Amino acid sequence: MTFDEGVIKYHGEWEIAEPFPEAPLKSLMQWRDRLYDLGLIGAYNNGIGFGNASQRLDNSLEFVISGTQTGHLPRLTAEYYTRVTHFDLAGNTLVCRGPVKASSESLTHAAIYSVRPQVGAVLHVHHSQFWQSLLDRIPTTRPEIPYGTPQMAEEMFRLFDEEGLDEAKILVMAGHEDGVLAFGTDLDEAGAVLLQSFRDTVGG
Repeated sequence: MTFDEGVIKYHGEWEIAEPFPEAPLKSLMQWRDRLYDLGLIGAYNNGIGFGNASQRLDNSLEFVISGTQTGHLPRLTAEYYTRVTHFDLAGNTLVCRGPVKASSESLTHAAIYSVRPQVGAVLHVHHSQFWQSLLDRIPTTRPEIPYGTPQMAEEMFRLFDEEGLDEAKILVMAGHEDGVLAFGTDLDEAGAVLLQSFRDTVGG
């Protein structure tokens, strides 16, 4: 395991602001906490957190995502989410507004939202056995592509174009050890895709 996990690689502008209203985040909070309970979001022994969840805001390119280094917390209140208000994939920049900084994987979420307007939610989890079982069996990013970079954003586009990601709605990151990402029109679809694949490969 190479521990650049959780390191923010984009150039970020963070405007400290009040939390996003909790009511619209209810489903996002429930799914994130459920994934924590399943061990798909959490922290490694060195304390570095992993996993995140996001949802698009209306039909815009803005989205709400769990904050960086929150994986170790069993339950996240609204204070641990932030709103991404702008991003530039090619420029590797992102602007967020809220009580915490956006997850280090935010640009990967942004890439999917930018190219597929029907996608309303993205879930990113870590699980070694799950990851190993999916490698090269489902859409898989190239191993030399690091997470949280413009190259990973471009890789999302390639998977849509070349590997049937629209149909699969789930991918594995070969160069981001343990990393699996699923998406859907809403959180329930994204969660169902992820958990069905998890049951089929890991069991439970």
